Formats: sequence, C-alpha cells, structure tokens
Amino acid sequence: MSSATVDVENVGGIDEARVEIPPGVTVLAGPNASNKTSLLRALMTVFGSDEASIKGDADEAHVDLEIDDETYDRYLERTGTGVTTSGDPYLDDPELADLFAFLLRSNEARRSVERDVDLRELIMRPVDTEAIQNEIQRLQNERDQVDADLDELESLKRQLPDLEQRKSELESEIEETREELESVESEIEDVDASVEDQREERDELEDRLAELRDVRSDLEDVRYEIETKRDRLDSLREERRELEERDDDLEAPDVDPEDVEEHIADLRSRKQDLDAEISELQNTIRFNEKMIDEAQDGTHPAVRTTTDGGTSSVTDQLLEDDTRTVCWTCGSEVSIDRIEDTVERLRDLRRDKVDSVDDIEDELDEYTDRKAEYERAQRNRDQIQNRLARTEREIESTEDAIDRLTGRKEDLTDEVERLEGEVEDLESDTYEEVLELHREANDLEYELGQLEGDRDEVVAEIEQIESELDRQDDLEERREEIQDELVDLRTRIDRIEENAVEEFNDHMEEVLGILDYENIDRIWIEIVEREVREGRRKVERNSFELHVIRSTDGGVAYEDTVDHLSESEREVTGLVFALAGYLVHDLHEEVPLMVLDALEPIDSDRISRLLEYFESYVDYLVVALLPEDAEALEVEHTRITDIGG
Repeated sequence: MSSATVDVENVGGIDEARVEIPPGVTVLAGPNASNKTSLLRALMTVFGSDEASIKGDADEAHVDLEIDDETYDRYLERTGTGVTTSGDPYLDDPELADLFAFLLRSNEARRSVERDVDLRELIMRPVDTEAIQNEIQRLQNERDQVDADLDELESLKRQLPDLEQRKSELESEIEETREELESVESEIEDVDASVEDQREERDELEDRLAELRDVRSDLEDVRYEIETKRDRLDSLREERRELEERDDDLEAPDVDPEDVEEHIADLRSRKQDLDAEISELQNTIRFNEKMIDEAQDGTHPAVRTTTDGGTSSVTDQLLEDDTRTVCWTCGSEVSIDRIEDTVERLRDLRRDKVDSVDDIEDELDEYTDRKAEYERAQRNRDQIQNRLARTEREIESTEDAIDRLTGRKEDLTDEVERLEGEVEDLESDTYEEVLELHREANDLEYELGQLEGDRDEVVAEIEQIESELDRQDDLEERREEIQDELVDLRTRIDRIEENAVEEFNDHMEEVLGILDYENIDRIWIEIVEREVREGRRKVERNSFELHVIRSTDGGVAYEDTVDHLSESEREVTGLVFALAGYLVHDLHEEVPLMVLDALEPIDSDRISRLLEYFESYVDYLVVALLPEDAEALEVEHTRITDIGG
C-alpha cells in the first residue's frame, strides 16, 4: 500500500501545507495551536465531512488527496450565507465516518455520551426502518386478500354436501324414470302387434302424437326457463334490497377531503421548515463546537492581540487567561463558558424542534389515516352504486325476458290445445289404450331429459367448486408464509436494536480492556422502555441507557451514572463508545482513514496500546498528540511536527 499525499490551502490555521501520510500510524506531534486539528479537519473534509473552516483572512480553501493512484478534492468558498463546498470527495455519504471514524473532541458520538443523552438515535441512525414498515403494510394487504379468497372457498366448500346429495337424488330419479319408460315402451310394442292392420290410421295418429310431444317439450322448456328467470329475478331483487340497505348503512367518515388534503400539505410544509431549521441549528452547533475547540487549542483566527500591534505567544495567552476569547461573530471578548452555554441552549432548541417534528409526524399519520379511511369508504360506496346499477339493468333485462317467454308460452299452449283436439278426433276405442301409453311414454321421455339436464348442471357446479378448492392448500400455505414474514418483520427492528446494543457492549468491553482504565470497570448499554408522548397519546418506546460499573477501593463493584463521572472520565467513556461504533460498523472496510484527537485524558501507555490495536484495522491512522505524549509512545511511528502555518 502506497503513501497518501494531502495538499491543504487556507484550512483552519493552515496557509499552505503538503503532507505525506504513509500506511499505519501517523502522529501529529506539537503543542496547542500548531495546526494539528486543522490538518485533521482538512483530511476529514477531503473524505467528505463538513467539519473544516476557511482560514480567517481567506475567502476560499482547497484540499487535494492522492491515494491508491486516485485523486480526490474538495473546495470551500465563503458566501454571504455561510460556506459552500464542491469537488469530488472520497465518500459520497460521510455520516457514519463523521460519527465513528473522525474522532475529534467535537465528535457527536463522543459528546453525546459526555452529555448523557439517549444513545438510541445515534446507534440506530444507519438503520432504514421505514422500508421495513412499508413491507409490513404490503404483506398485511396481501394477507387480507388471501383471507378473503379463503373465506370464499370455505363458502363454496359448504355447498358441496348439498350438491352431492342433490346429484345422488337426481341419479336415483333418472334410474327410476328410465326403468318406467322401458316398461311403458314394452307395453306399447305388445299393443302395436294387435293393431297392425290399422297401421295407416295409427301412423297419422303417431305423427300427431310426435308433434304434440315436441310442442309439449317446447312448452315445458319455456315454462322451466320462465321459472328460472323468475327465481333469478327474485334473487336480483333481494340483492338490490341488500345493496340498498348496505348503501343506507354505509357511513362516510365525517371528513372534508379538501380540508384534510390541505392540512396534510400544511403539516408537510411545517415539517419541511422544521427539518430545515434543525439542519441549520445542527450546522450552527457543529460550527460553534469546532470554533470552541479551535479557540481552546489556539488555532482559531480570532485570537487576542497585544495592544502594540504584535501578537502575544499562544502560551502567554493561555497562561494569562485561558477562559476568554474574541467572539467570531461580533469581535468582542467573551467567556468561552458563555459561548458553550449558548451552544447548549441551541442544542436544547434543536431537541425541542425535533420533538415538534415528532408531533407533526404523529398528526400527519393521523390525517393520512383519515384520508385513507375516507377514500376506502368512498370506494366502497362507488362499488355498491356500480353493483346497484348493474343489478337494476339485469332486473330490467330479466323482466323483459320473462315477458317475451310468457308470450311464447301462451302461443305454445294454444298449439298444444289444437294438437290435442286433432288427436282426440283420431282416437278410437281400438287405439285408446295405445294412445294412453304413448302419452305416458312421451311424458316420461320429457321428464327423463329434464332430470338428466339438472344432473349435468349439478355435476358441472361440483367440478367447478372442486377446481376452485384446489387453490386452498396453496392459499393457506401462503398465508402462513405471510404471517411468518410479518412476525419476522415486526420483531426485526427489536432484533436489530438488540444486536446493535450487544455488539456495542462487546466492543466497548474490548476497547476498555485495551485501555485498562482503572477508574471504570465496565461500560454497557441497556434497552429500556420509556413512556413518551406521540401526538395526543402516550406510548412505550425503547431507549438506550448507558451504565457505568466502578469499584470501590475495597474492590466492591457498584453501578454509577454518567453525570457522576469526572470530566476526564466522561471523555474516556465517550471515546470508548465512539471507538466501539467504529468496530461495530466495520468502518475500515469503507473508510481507509481514522483520525484521533483530544486524547489527553489517557496516558501515553494506553494511547500506545490503543494505536497498536486500531493500526491492525485501518490503513491510515492519524492522531494528534502533545509532544510529551508523542515522545512517551512505546512504538516508533511516523511523526509530523511541522504543519504549514
């Protein structure tokens, strides 16, 4: 692996510098106000961070990086509203690196622990839970559709026993009718043999009987069709009645969709404004935290000057008054504590606005649900109205068909009466018996045809239901799969939180073991449920609570809180948490650089062990140390002492 080269111009306190950084650990050794932090911020900037500032007497700054035969650059320009950036940084999204790889004193992860705030937002920030919620909603919709399909199949299944019984009854009736017909036909053959000499009259009579049979068959078909149509008409009228009742019972939500839409748009606009204000506040907080750090290090351009026009030494200034500086906004001399108080109020304001965003999101969810409920009700009403319209049309069509069939029945009835008259004229005593047998056979043939038709319809309906029921196993299997997926998704966020906390606890224990920090035995995070407001209701939400285990002089372990720790112990705790985050997220796979600053709370032996451990992970580890700490390191590392002023 080759060395990386960085060119810096007008960043922090640096006029111009070119620094070569070989693989491994690079120590920036020097006193305060020697541009160590400025160089670290320059490196962070070219990797994508927005932590660097332009030198006080310049309007533009520039950082170039050559690494692995690739070149990256970043440009900063001062404008009327702040500082704009451009160029081609190493990282497209530096958020994780800002949190856990660029570990200056102002690092958000370190300071969040020092301020004893809920760590859940930091730890879960890289997790996209919205995609999980969207997938849950999609699966719920699919499950509802599967349930509807299964309900329909159950309804069809309940019809099968009655259909099978009806089929069995029809087959029995068909068999009985067929046997009766065969008996009548046998009698006809016996009678026909005795009247062979009167064949001509018989043939004419049979023609009339055949014609009468056909007309009667047509008449029965028409009667059956009329009966079927009337049954259908009754069913349609009942369906219309049910639809009208459902339409009357359907209560539309008391919602004005235009008002709801307008309110949703207003809420989104307010949320967008608050997000912009939160982002602006966060940038202001980071800027001021960085300025405070640089003022404390003596690297900020707003350093007090002596009255004769010369600049006093940084050491003299720190000895003379290390709690005051020149304000970078108004130019007056103010206490750093006052600026820090102002920054803390800005943090409180940002938290208040974040709470306001949460309230708006809750209200937005509520109004979005109202809108969806209204749209569902409207869709139901439209569906009912459409079905009513179709039913009305079908009723009219069925009534017209009944009218036409009734006219046809009257015509066929007249025709039957005419043919029966002709048959009566042809009847004689000789043929009285045979005529009666033919009539009976004719009726039996018609009845047999009707029964066979009814049976075929029942068989077709059974086959159709059985075909539909073939889907039931697949639907039930899919429903189980959906339910398993829903359970998995609903618990996935909890599992992600548990795994994240477990990994943080393991790595914090590992880092604390490397430091062997005698004041703290263990640092661990616990997931606890806390009641929080969500709009107008209170809900239980997970919170990540940091615990510190310490020991008395007698070796008895006890639990302590962060607010009871000394300032140096807080800083060590914050550093341990941030370094654990680096290991949890495997940042060495994405970011070849780690920067460390503000390690004064730990001694040189511990610093040496820490550097040796993380050197095995990261390609380039750049650390800023005071000369005495750098000299005391057990391992000789690349050292840079001259950074362009």
